[in-house]
Amino acid sequence: MGFFNKLFKFGSQNLAIDLGTANTLVYVADQGIILNEPSVVAIETIAGIKRVKAVGDDAKMMMGKTPDSIEAIRPLRDGVIADIEIAEEMIKHFIRKVNGKRTSMFSPPEIVICVPSGSTSVERRAIRDAASNAGASQVMLILEPMAAAIGADMPVTEPVGSMVVDIGGGTTEVAVLSLRGLAYTTSVRTGGDKMDEAIVSYVRRHHNLLIGEATAERIKKDYGIAVAPEDGIGQTVTIKGRDLVNGVPKEITINQGHIAEALNEPIGAIVEGVRIALENTAPELAADIVDQGIVLTGGGALISGLDSYLREETGLPVSIAEDPLSCVAIGTGRAMEDPIYRGVLMNA
Repeated sequence: MGFFNKLFKFGSQNLAIDLGTANTLVYVADQGIILNEPSVVAIETIAGIKRVKAVGDDAKMMMGKTPDSIEAIRPLRDGVIADIEIAEEMIKHFIRKVNGKRTSMFSPPEIVICVPSGSTSVERRAIRDAASNAGASQVMLILEPMAAAIGADMPVTEPVGSMVVDIGGGTTEVAVLSLRGLAYTTSVRTGGDKMDEAIVSYVRRHHNLLIGEATAERIKKDYGIAVAPEDGIGQTVTIKGRDLVNGVPKEITINQGHIAEALNEPIGAIVEGVRIALENTAPELAADIVDQGIVLTGGGALISGLDSYLREETGLPVSIAEDPLSCVAIGTGRAMEDPIYRGVLMNA
């Protein structure tokens, strides 16, 4: 009997999934985060039949470089599922990758997935269905800002107001938390993707050069800055793309002053979201936020100078979480493992 118990336990690895627009992270009970890959699926069409060619890192390499028969798709847009069939394939692939060939038919895993606070019931059902079809025995949901706050070690279970701003790929979640609940939340559909788009359109408008999403993302990660440097120039970066006038490949140089100008609009939208949340916060909670300050999580928190810009705009202390990229996944995992947080999970 001992063997069967072992097998039973072996198969049921409960998973917490941060299903992000840009990256998907999987947290396994008692092990922590063991998978972090781009949310991209490459689909190959042969004789009218579609099949999955690559998922995650391998598929991301193909973005913008595929022949006609292969298409690299991001199944999530603005934090929610845009293509349910492909999202399902992606979740299946990641579950298989995490469990190896160990997925026991006796005990499929329980899965906790985080969803944007602004997602509709239809969007939430799509996420639940995708996870169920991918082999989950039970699917629980957790709101993204709550997961981010738990992952950033904020006092979410206490009667203290605290504010988290989670800047993801598709959405920015702004929430005021207290006593295991969201006292106020707003979801701004601006995040890393909009920043990439802003860089693409800035370069096209000012330099007549067309660059791809991957190039724009690299510029944002390496040179992205919220406020123009003091000398107005900062570091310079050489970028390659297609000249829209002559139609030939070309190389130009831009500087961080230009990048700050390009990012002005998406960053402005995030600051506006924070302002709206502060205006709608109950006075007692607002008083707590003055002491506790605002915590930034998500990949967008890594944009240079964003914390000090928010500090200037709001007059509140702003800090960046210790590991902003994996806060949501860690928080989702803790909510799954720790009975203290059980109250924050929702049945899908």
